[in-house]
Amino acid sequence: MEMEKFNYDNGIVRKFLIATVAFGVVGMLVGLLAALQLAFAEFFSDNLAISWLTFGRIRPLHTNAVIFAFVGNGIFAGVYYSLQRLLKTRMWSDMLSNVNFWGWQLIILSAVITLPLGYTTGKEYAELEWPIDIAITLLWVVFGLNMIMTIVKRRERHIYVAIWFYLATFVTVAILHIFNSFELPVSFLKSYSWYAGVQDALVQWWYGHNAVAFFLTTPYLGLMYYFVPKAANRPVYSYRLSIVHFWALIFIYIWAGPHHLLYTALPDWAQSLGVVFSIMLIAPSWGGMLNGLLTLRGAWDKVRDSAVLKFMVVAITCYGMSTFEGPMMSLKSVNAISHFTDWTIAHVHIGGLGWNGFLTFGMLYFLIPKMWNTKLHSMKLANFHFWIGTLGIIFYAIPMYWAGFTQSLMWKEFTPDGFLAYPNFLETVTQLMPMYVMRAFGGAIYIVGVLVMVYNLLVTAKNGSFIKDEPAQAAPLAKDYTPHAGEYWHRALERKPMVLMVLALVAVSIGGLIEIIPTALVKSNIPTISSVKPYTPLELEGRDLYIREGCYNCHSQMIRPFRSETERYGEYSKAGEFVYDHPFQWGSKRTGPDLAREGGSKLRKPNSWHYNHMLDPRTMSPGSIMPPYPWLIEDQLDMSSTADKINAMRTLGVPYPQGYEDRAVQDLNAQAQEIVDDLLTSNQIEVPADREIIALIAYLQRLGRDIESTDVATK
Repeated sequence: MEMEKFNYDNGIVRKFLIATVAFGVVGMLVGLLAALQLAFAEFFSDNLAISWLTFGRIRPLHTNAVIFAFVGNGIFAGVYYSLQRLLKTRMWSDMLSNVNFWGWQLIILSAVITLPLGYTTGKEYAELEWPIDIAITLLWVVFGLNMIMTIVKRRERHIYVAIWFYLATFVTVAILHIFNSFELPVSFLKSYSWYAGVQDALVQWWYGHNAVAFFLTTPYLGLMYYFVPKAANRPVYSYRLSIVHFWALIFIYIWAGPHHLLYTALPDWAQSLGVVFSIMLIAPSWGGMLNGLLTLRGAWDKVRDSAVLKFMVVAITCYGMSTFEGPMMSLKSVNAISHFTDWTIAHVHIGGLGWNGFLTFGMLYFLIPKMWNTKLHSMKLANFHFWIGTLGIIFYAIPMYWAGFTQSLMWKEFTPDGFLAYPNFLETVTQLMPMYVMRAFGGAIYIVGVLVMVYNLLVTAKNGSFIKDEPAQAAPLAKDYTPHAGEYWHRALERKPMVLMVLALVAVSIGGLIEIIPTALVKSNIPTISSVKPYTPLELEGRDLYIREGCYNCHSQMIRPFRSETERYGEYSKAGEFVYDHPFQWGSKRTGPDLAREGGSKLRKPNSWHYNHMLDPRTMSPGSIMPPYPWLIEDQLDMSSTADKINAMRTLGVPYPQGYEDRAVQDLNAQAQEIVDDLLTSNQIEVPADREIIALIAYLQRLGRDIESTDVATK
């Protein structure tokens, strides 16, 4: 059969590789800034009290930059390189490839602009507002179409395991993003989540957990299955294990989201499902890890001499560590200790820095010399990067584990007389400062390794000659095919990629449908509480400011049914309390105390306390690491969209009376004046009624006031 000649498109791979490196450096530097803000809070408060540099705004920027800019571009680079070679064909459309690249960079740029400015939905890992969500959807369709059509025109009959993971990633991320992004626009950069309270929490963590699963894990497993055998020049250890790994992983992973909501107001049956399937995840996850490591069986001398393989071995090992620790943390007894603590931060960074970071670095060291037709400039620098990066992970993770254990033990400790040993939450925070300094040091030396890599790769590229269109040849795909005798049954699926993709879609949909439909789509399953009322217009505006400033990054609003929490905060949280919360604000980390009952009788503080606390937290809480918010006192509250917000909330089911939007601003001004009068008469604080601080005080004073006693009868 005559061979067909064609060219691989390395140009699009180069673009994504450059973006991967650039945004990797940016995202990690923003993360280092956030870590330094916690470790040296007074320095940043005294010298950098700037709204767009506060922890609450840059923490989402860090997570989005690392997940979608660094890892996202790494995924596209690896997929575009490997897909062409696995299918023996150029990408179907160079135009779509470039639309994918430039569109994705524009999305990242929009995140870099909007998140520090406070335009956020307030949902972790899904903070970007609705126009950007639509753009992400369109770009994902462009990527998927280009990938699918490339598969259709392939010259290789059987679809290799890496491509199974690429297809599963495409369909699942599409489902997750679309369902979690149902929101009602209020203005160009403001929307409210379509779901409320418990439903919103379930959908968000169904998305949040599986964003980790199907954006940070499954595509990188595909890259592992391609680049590890290539770098080692050995076949994958077990074909059958890869089949079990793939199907079991994509089916089980989608069920595990509720383990982020254990002991919360989420129905117990959903929590239990999350726990059961999380434990089951160990088997396929470790099957994949073993398949990757055992591929190197008999090639350990190559690992010793190859920086590429060193990075990949540690990456796969970190994947194994994370996928063992995650299920363990989903056990209720362990989750009671780990949740809301820095233990979770350590856990996710073992995955982020070790699994995603190191596999990306290995891929970069493998691809750059190949694509520039030269040798790596310095193996010594690559090995230096490996060792300092490994030390960075250790110096980052161990202090965070220690901090997590310290937090949980101090939160839960009682005196022999039955009182909280540390009733002041700040006592637990001050104990963490040495760990936070060590975390910042670990992150800094990790970044040093990245900068060394950047230099090494730049010199490598300068010394070589880039091959934009790499010549290749392959036989055309024969029209007729006769299966071999004794051929394994899965081979039939590998010849029918569209069938395989549909089956993957079915596999990931089952768990999602069973968990989401009863809770998120059947509102009658969430009991209401007669005393819980909608927010007033001023409180609603204050809540939007709370979300804008990213307060949910440090404060939870979910009191779990533990004696230590009810003693500290008050009555435990119930599902009916959150029926008007679009979006929910349960949080996932307590750097500060829980605020669910902040305005209730047990914790209520005077308006002047909140005013002074936001102006300078250390005047009210010595030793606090919270930044000041002076602009809230200086900036005028924007009431131009208050009526539209009331209309939107009514559309979402909040029972504001018809026509209330016409008098909403009048009610807002009246409530604001009451707070202003109280500040003046009680503490001689003069502030205009139209300032943002007044709205935020109103919201904080509202929290928990609907549940003041045992009067929580449901209707």
